[in-house]
Amino acid sequence: MSLTQPPLLQALGIRNATVHHNPGVDELYAAAIRLGEGVQAATGPLTVRTNKTGRSPKDRFIVEDDLTRDAVWWGGFNVPTTPEVFDRLLEKMTAYAEGRELFVQDVYAGTDPEYRLGVRAVTEMAYHSLFVQNMFVCPTAQEREGFAPQWTILNLPSFKADPAVDGVRSDTFILVNFTRQMILVGGTQYAGENKKGIFGVMNFLLPAQGVMPMHCSANVGEAGDVALFFGLSGTGKTTLSADPSRKLIGDDEHGWSDRGIFNFEGGCYAKVINLNAEAEPAIYRTTRTYGTVLENVVLDEDGTPNLDDGSLTENTRSAYPITQIGNIVEEGMAGHPRNVVFLTADAYGVLPPISRLSPEQTMYQFISGFTAKIPGTEQGVTEPQPTFSTCFGAPFMPRHPGEYARLLAQKVQEHGVRVWLVNTGWSGGQYGVGQRMSIRHTRALLGAALNGELDSVAFEREPFFNLEIPSEVPGVPAEVLNPRRAWTDQEAYDRTARKLAGMFRENFKRFEDGVDPAVTASMPDHG
Repeated sequence: MSLTQPPLLQALGIRNATVHHNPGVDELYAAAIRLGEGVQAATGPLTVRTNKTGRSPKDRFIVEDDLTRDAVWWGGFNVPTTPEVFDRLLEKMTAYAEGRELFVQDVYAGTDPEYRLGVRAVTEMAYHSLFVQNMFVCPTAQEREGFAPQWTILNLPSFKADPAVDGVRSDTFILVNFTRQMILVGGTQYAGENKKGIFGVMNFLLPAQGVMPMHCSANVGEAGDVALFFGLSGTGKTTLSADPSRKLIGDDEHGWSDRGIFNFEGGCYAKVINLNAEAEPAIYRTTRTYGTVLENVVLDEDGTPNLDDGSLTENTRSAYPITQIGNIVEEGMAGHPRNVVFLTADAYGVLPPISRLSPEQTMYQFISGFTAKIPGTEQGVTEPQPTFSTCFGAPFMPRHPGEYARLLAQKVQEHGVRVWLVNTGWSGGQYGVGQRMSIRHTRALLGAALNGELDSVAFEREPFFNLEIPSEVPGVPAEVLNPRRAWTDQEAYDRTARKLAGMFRENFKRFEDGVDPAVTASMPDHG
């Protein structure tokens, strides 16, 4: 439906525009192609190229006011700005939007009606509107009749800020105002800012309601046993949670309430570089499906997506409704978890392939959010480099990491959840010496953990990280379980383990004031 003099945008101060309100897939495809935003691949997806090929975390600001001043953990990714800067840019953006063609989607963030957030996304690009429709939860026809947005996104990529006068870092900006309940985005066409902007909002709001917001995937077994998978890029989170014997709840963002787990999203935003049909058949199919948005994927001459071509970016993406992949929990909700898995790809080769965490270690490892880059992934990286991302999602966590960690620990203790640290990285030596952990072994370890087989085996404690290691796991050689025994040069293992333990301790210093002393006491012993 198209309107002029749109009453639904009067609250923004936009008095005159051509508005497409809740347009469908066909209309958005046609509009995106008409506006030159993208082309339709021969296989069906809408394929677009963007001026930014990833998020712009250094251009994201949170308005500091009475609501946020003492609640946000300032520093790092949480950079303050003033209400005056926000208001001035909002005024400029609404003036810029006058007379333009805009696309409005009314959607929900969250599948649980008790905790979901009504979001009105006002976008300049048709493809962003399709992205929002794919990634969020679409209301029913009846819900749309009385839809009242709680939050509004105003996203105008062609509007660019003037850093000299607008109080921002560059011509790109993402401003979050919790008091005004608005997000402003300008200067970037990367659609992920819509999704992650609201994720950050949920991460701020939900803890006050006793709900744990999480950057994780989730699935459920036939017996109703829910598992959560936390992990940074390259750790296997998507691959390991996409288990054909278990139904997927969601692949990225979830909440844990007194009622159980619920997905924040209605879709998936998968990285698809080098994706192949054999390893990831379900996700691969989405890259050939009508309704999918492919960002920065190169098309061959015949119009077929070439997923092996990273010439535009390694961060190629597929955004699609979760219903495209099958074997899912359609309602996006399930009970309380029985297991929580922290995934790390340790390129130093010193962490065990699986270990059981105490409540204090759970908080410590959650706040640390460790993985390691391998040489060659970035220019100048010649040996493994540690990556610590608090709560496995630092850019999206407005509150102090200790607040999220305490809430997670409370949920774990209340529901008797088992927590595991799983290393999908290297064994028998660090990168360049050892071998990447066998996916077959990792699946066997996870299977044993999730189905309770490890509840009855003996555990031993390794000395550097105080981690409990199972003495035996069906289908996994005993020498693989203890990382020190897997190294031929055990003195080299000790040196490398001490080195990594010291990195953990150094990284954690900035969190010590906001966590319980018992958590700090669970740190690695040998720095």
